[in-house]
Amino acid sequence: MKFSKKIKLNSDIPTASMPDIIFMLLIFFMVTTVLREYSGLPINLPKAKRIEKLKSKRHTTHIWVSKEGLISIEDKLYPVDDVRHIMYEKRSTNPQIVTSLKADEEARMGLVSGIHNELRKADALKLNYSTKTAVD
Repeated sequence: MKFSKKIKLNSDIPTASMPDIIFMLLIFFMVTTVLREYSGLPINLPKAKRIEKLKSKRHTTHIWVSKEGLISIEDKLYPVDDVRHIMYEKRSTNPQIVTSLKADEEARMGLVSGIHNELRKADALKLNYSTKTAVD
């Protein structure tokens, strides 16, 4: 008895166009990806004669205070009483966190002082004031 040979199908996947597809996907994701930058509230920063830049933006959280008395932490509006709880949570997840306070030059000092007290209660003692460079 003679057995007939089975026809073997070629099951290879053609990979000649694979680099083109990968390159197109890479360009697509590069073009469509948006790096989110916190915008905060529209404020007019006070001027300073001498400023220093923060060493790392990685361990920084931003608090904006507008002249109308609005407080924004990472693009969300909060009352003064919630600053302690928000910053305590951020500080417990990242102990190296630095708070950057961006207060409008026309903001009430009582509000800024209230934020300071709430930051002390949250043990967020690393505080940086954001300003603009004074032009002589």
